[in-house]
Amino acid sequence: MGQHDQSSLNQLRQLRAFCEAAHLGSFSKAAKKLKLSQPSVSLQIQALEKDLDTLLFERCGPKIQLTPAGDLLLDMARPLVDGISRLADSFSARLGEVHAGPLDVASGEATLLYILPDIINAFSTEYPQIDLKLHNVTGQDGMALLRADEVDFAVGSMIDVPDDMVYHPIYEFKPSLIMCKDHPLAKKEDITLQDISHHGLILPPRHLSTWSVVDTVFQRHNLDYNVVMEVGGWEVIKRYVESGTGISIVTSICLRGFENLSVRPMDAYFPTRSYGVVVRRGKFLSPQAKRFLELMDDDFFAKQTVQPASKKKQNREDTLITDL
Repeated sequence: MGQHDQSSLNQLRQLRAFCEAAHLGSFSKAAKKLKLSQPSVSLQIQALEKDLDTLLFERCGPKIQLTPAGDLLLDMARPLVDGISRLADSFSARLGEVHAGPLDVASGEATLLYILPDIINAFSTEYPQIDLKLHNVTGQDGMALLRADEVDFAVGSMIDVPDDMVYHPIYEFKPSLIMCKDHPLAKKEDITLQDISHHGLILPPRHLSTWSVVDTVFQRHNLDYNVVMEVGGWEVIKRYVESGTGISIVTSICLRGFENLSVRPMDAYFPTRSYGVVVRRGKFLSPQAKRFLELMDDDFFAKQTVQPASKKKQNREDTLITDL
């Protein structure tokens, strides 16, 4: 191997160590994942900093944090490192083949119940050799899996998109008011927010986005509202609404037409909710991930556009992938 080839190989190893350390926030965790010693990872990153003549990490004892130069290099290096790691899969994909391999998808309960079953069935039938794993998560847990590269992508609804994620909406669902058949409001065709304000609401937990949307809409119209029950899961909410415990504002994703409920549209007051795919910015998608996304939307890659990263820093702790 020539000197140039050896240098390129060393730099690739350094970039892989750098990306893992940036991703995991620790040299020792990066070493464990790469099956190297911690001093070896530290030396590789120091050599990379020397080659680039810049500081990539701020070191505060065991804690490390990317410098602005480190942020820039991570954006450039991560697709390269991911691409090299998945070279065999990419080559097979170019040949039109999808070999055995893992596919990890993060999603919340509503998406797992109402959107994915037919897609999962079609994918599993066509690619039985793929080891498909579904992660039932919401909120910060879903974001953490995406950032840790423990899943290929997430499927759900996203309101605020952080800088390090790209959201591709595919489906749209309108908001609806649901109530039991003999509820007083069931006799009315056109129901206003003021009508709703006099009756008890059943809502998902307040840390999920539905609660904040309901609160915002009622505040905007200077109306109070009364929550009689807080409970998770659309199926659970529908059951208690059927029993007459209260009424609820739901997304039509959960309405399949055979429920024993009276339903009224609420899109005059509440926003339409989109559901789609969330991918970490710069993420390399495996051939099996691409095939799955094409099953969700035939034109997924034809119409895909990468949203530019915002200059505004968002509070990642407050950003949710939500199903409710």
